Amino acid sequence: MKLRRLLIALAAMGIATMSHAATPVLVIHGGAGVIKREMSPAKEKAVRAALTQALQNGYAQLKAGKPALDAVTAAITVLEDDPNFNAGKGAVFTHDGKNELDAAIMDGFTLKAGAIAGVHRVKNPILLARAVMDKSSHVMLVGDGAEAFAKDVGIELVDPSYFRTEERWQQLQKALKEDAGRKPHADVETAKHFGTVGAVALDAQGRLAAGTSTGGMTDKRWGRVGDSPIIGAGTYANSGCAVSGTGWGEYYIRTVAAHEICMRVTLMRVPLKRAAAEVINQEIPSMGGNGGAIALDASGNVSMPFNTDGMYRGWMGVDGVAHVALYGDEDDGTGDPLPASAASTAP
Repeated sequence: MKLRRLLIALAAMGIATMSHAATPVLVIHGGAGVIKREMSPAKEKAVRAALTQALQNGYAQLKAGKPALDAVTAAITVLEDDPNFNAGKGAVFTHDGKNELDAAIMDGFTLKAGAIAGVHRVKNPILLARAVMDKSSHVMLVGDGAEAFAKDVGIELVDPSYFRTEERWQQLQKALKEDAGRKPHADVETAKHFGTVGAVALDAQGRLAAGTSTGGMTDKRWGRVGDSPIIGAGTYANSGCAVSGTGWGEYYIRTVAAHEICMRVTLMRVPLKRAAAEVINQEIPSMGGNGGAIALDASGNVSMPFNTDGMYRGWMGVDGVAHVALYGDEDDGTGDPLPASAASTAP
């Protein structure tokens, strides 16, 4: 038993505690659950442009010799500022017509992490999560307390109206009509909107980091928090593996999905692509959930499995080319098998 605990502890640190020279890699996602038939040419163009910009901004940090954390932050900030993604500016509405934002970031080398949940006025939630990690002794702050901390450390706050977009408001109106007639406590947290953004990065020193930011689920109630800001569920990194998830959060929490992938990689020595596919495309669907994830290991191997109609995704490596894909039938250059079928309930 003691030996097993020791092995698990070592695996949590990625076995090795020293960084090494590596070829930088950045991987991003903008959410799973894309339905191709609902995508207008203009929106598709805008989404591809934003994903490309996020990759370029993040990879510029890596190319300049900056740490993986800086690349993750730079990439996610671009997506938070774009209304086409369910994070920051494009966050969906809760049942009560508010925007509630969650985010998390983790340094794989030190295992330091920061997370925030249920904030309403933070322009870039990933920056606040980073501040929690760097400037406090805590890991997670929520609600009003998180916003008070944001003010103390100089994180930009905005009026809640900043987050309102007509597209998201109409999505809520549609969901409210669908809710009519349901019992007050019926399970309405269906897989309606998986929009979440995330990034994982490997820097030149061989250090990994992961980050995730989201506006949650359309029409969510009672202060529900999903997997994105929960370390180990939607976000996790050690020195051997980094993961950011996007999907039906309750299932990612129950399977501790991001941590589970990394444990398979670092403790069980399962190849990254297999480990990610086993959790995302087997374990989670077997319980009734769906979604996707991006994963990166210390050797620079990339995996972006998903089991929905599509997933906004992209990566950039030494060639400096932004590889971007949106749909399930679109080759993203990673060598991952394309989904056999799309989930009919995904947006």
